[in-house]
Amino acid sequence: MTEAVIIYSIPTCGDCNHAKRYFKENEISYTEYDCETDTKYAKEVMDLTGKQIVPTILIGDKVFVGFAENLLEISELLK
Repeated sequence: MTEAVIIYSIPTCGDCNHAKRYFKENEISYTEYDCETDTKYAKEVMDLTGKQIVPTILIGDKVFVGFAENLLEISELLK
């Protein structure tokens, strides 16, 4: 898997934590942007999705809003 993985999250988000745990358990490198500590990341999420919602996950040029409901597609993409 050569695609860069970026996750926009906040510390109290259960779905965000689930995604990060999944990435760690599957040894998938990712970059995390905490929207709570830096509002520029919250603005990036708004620009990407039109919403203020986490987790927002970028894999290459694909944008996923939410993790659990996108797990199958994300796992296929990261094979």
